[in-house]
Amino acid sequence: MIQRIQSIYLFIAFIMTGVLPFVFHLWKLETGQTFYFMSNTIYTILFGLSTSLSLLSILSFKKRQNQFVMNRLNMILNLILLGLFVYRTLNVSGETVVSEKGIGMFLPIVAIFLLVLANRAIKKDEDLVKSVDRLR
Repeated sequence: MIQRIQSIYLFIAFIMTGVLPFVFHLWKLETGQTFYFMSNTIYTILFGLSTSLSLLSILSFKKRQNQFVMNRLNMILNLILLGLFVYRTLNVSGETVVSEKGIGMFLPIVAIFLLVLANRAIKKDEDLVKSVDRLR
């Protein structure tokens, strides 16, 4: 059932990691240039893996346990991505002109929040199926 609430959460997480990084920059460099995720291969790979896991999780709606595990892995990927952003932010603190941080740095936080909501809905569905199985 693709119309379940967790599929909506996963689709929004897919948009957060797959579409919006192309729109919003991560930060502005001291020269005034905007820095997008495509400028660094590690960021590109992590955003790509997160997007792929979200899409794969949406398409595996019949296997709730696998969906739950994929969402957990996706949360770990987004936490690693967020950690790299924080490291980069703290690493450039010695510059003379303060660079501007973009909204793209907060996309993994929103994606993690949506994945947590999706996992809660998957858990609720799993509990409902288990309770119905007990009645049979």
